Amino acid sequence: MLIAVLLLVLSVTARAHGGGGAAADTADAHEAHAEKAASQKGRLSLQNTAEIQHCLVNAGDVGCGVFECFENNSCEIRGLQEICMTFLHNAGKFDSQGKSFIKDALKCMAHGLRHKFSCISRKCLAIKDMVFQLQRECYMKHNLCSAAKDNVNVIVEMIHFQDLFPKGPYVELVNILLGCGEEVKEAIGRSVRAQCEQHWGALCDTLSFCPERRPAAPSHPEHEHPKGPRQVEKEKPGKGGSGTHPRSRGQGSRRASLDAAMAEQEEPETTDIRR
Repeated sequence: MLIAVLLLVLSVTARAHGGGGAAADTADAHEAHAEKAASQKGRLSLQNTAEIQHCLVNAGDVGCGVFECFENNSCEIRGLQEICMTFLHNAGKFDSQGKSFIKDALKCMAHGLRHKFSCISRKCLAIKDMVFQLQRECYMKHNLCSAAKDNVNVIVEMIHFQDLFPKGPYVELVNILLGCGEEVKEAIGRSVRAQCEQHWGALCDTLSFCPERRPAAPSHPEHEHPKGPRQVEKEKPGKGGSGTHPRSRGQGSRRASLDAAMAEQEEPETTDIRR
C-alpha cells in the first residue's frame, strides 16, 4: 500500500515537471516568433526587394517612375514620389536656374537609387539612410539653396504642413531648405506656423519647427536701466525745495525733503521725465 502511494506521488510529480517544460517550450517559441517578427519588420521583405529591383529596371528616365518604386513597401519609405511630383508640378513657376535644378536633381536621385539600392543590405534603417544621404548629395551638388533663394515664394507654396508627418524624405528636404539662409528659413517658418496654427491652434507654440515669437519690448524704463532707487537718488539729488523750505524752519524742512525723496523713489519714471 505504501509503495502504491509513493508511485502515485512520483507519477504526479513527473507530470508536473513535464507540464512546466511544455509551458517553458511554448514561452520560448513565442519569444522566438516575436524576435523573428521584429527582425522582419526591420528589414525589407524578399518579395518587396524583388519588386523594387524589377520596378527600378523598368522605370523610365523621365518622370517619377523610379521614385514610385519605393512606395508601399514593408520599410514604409514614402515621400520620394511626392517630392518629384511636387517639383514637376511647380516647375513652370521657377526661373531658368530653378528649372535646371529640378531637372538635374531629380535625374541625380533617380540614377543614384538605381545604382545604390542593390549594393546595400535589406535593413530598413540602411535603406532610409541611403535615401537621405542621396537627397543631400544631389540637392547640394545642383545648388538647391541658390534655386530656393531666387524662387522663395514658389518654394514656400510647395511646403505643406500635413506632409511633415511622419518623418521621411519630405522632412529631410525641408531641413535642408532651412539651412539655405535667413530669408528662406523665415519664409518657410512663417508659412509652416500659419498652417500649423490652422490645424492645431495654440499647440503650435510648443513645436520646435515653429519659429519662436520675439518677446515684446519692455514697457517700463527701469528694466532698461536697472538702477535702484537709492542709486537714482544719489546720482540725481533732489531739488530739496530749498527756496520754499529754508533751513530756519528746522524739522519741517527736513520732513518736506524726506517726503520729496520718497515721492522720487515711488515714481522714478515721472521724476526722470520732469528732469
